[in-house]
Amino acid sequence: MTARDIVVSYLTAMEERDLARAATFMVPGSKMTFPTGKVLDSLDVLVAWSKTRYKFVRKSYRLFDEMTRDGVTTIYCCGVLNGEWLDGTAITDVRFIDRFEIKDGKITDQQVWNDLAEFRK
Repeated sequence: MTARDIVVSYLTAMEERDLARAATFMVPGSKMTFPTGKVLDSLDVLVAWSKTRYKFVRKSYRLFDEMTRDGVTTIYCCGVLNGEWLDGTAITDVRFIDRFEIKDGKITDQQVWNDLAEFRK
């Protein structure tokens, strides 16, 4: 499985809320940093936090950039988010960038940037 495959498989599992499968792509203790610098340390905490923000989001990918240095592959995944706010209104075409570090076939770090706050209801 390529680093890009790992990222897409992880993100797909997260969208499907298959946390057990998503966890298989991560090393224990992986760090996830979200907008405003919020650092989360488990997928359960991430899902609970996101439930206070929106019903769901789906990612449409526009670009993947990949580089490897010293045994760590870094993937930048760019595109747009679509989904639904808590009040039922649509989330459409919100820009995002995710940065992943992958070592030995597992995600060790995820950083997320997006414009959701600019559109938040």
